[in-house]
Amino acid sequence: MREELKGPVVENVKVVVVPEINEEGGTQHYVYLLNLRDDIMEGIIITSRGYGEDVNTGEKIKTSTLRHSLEVLLPNEAAKIEPIMEEVFGLTNEYWVSFWADDVMYDKRFIFLPETINEKNMTTIPKLGGKGVMIG
Repeated sequence: MREELKGPVVENVKVVVVPEINEEGGTQHYVYLLNLRDDIMEGIIITSRGYGEDVNTGEKIKTSTLRHSLEVLLPNEAAKIEPIMEEVFGLTNEYWVSFWADDVMYDKRFIFLPETINEKNMTTIPKLGGKGVMIG
């Protein structure tokens, strides 16, 4: 019975952080959701939050929880979710994604551990034509 409560396994869905050049010529990082599945994702709900500790004081830190929704994400499509500030790269950044596909609800938590959003962890991102940090 416990296995039934876990729900179906989410495969071929990725959360990506990509640096882009902004209008002022500086770098701004954005979070994307990638659908690398063969089916359509519908009724997508994404919550994001950051949490951790200040390395100097040990004080607990947490960001606001943000909520986003997308009606549809087609197969092999990417959607920009939100900007992410470099100041929170030292925190655990969590993205909880829920969606429907073929009348089945899927749910998965994607976690960027502290300091993993950096240049040495960047890889080529399918569908975006650039480099970024991808989890999933």
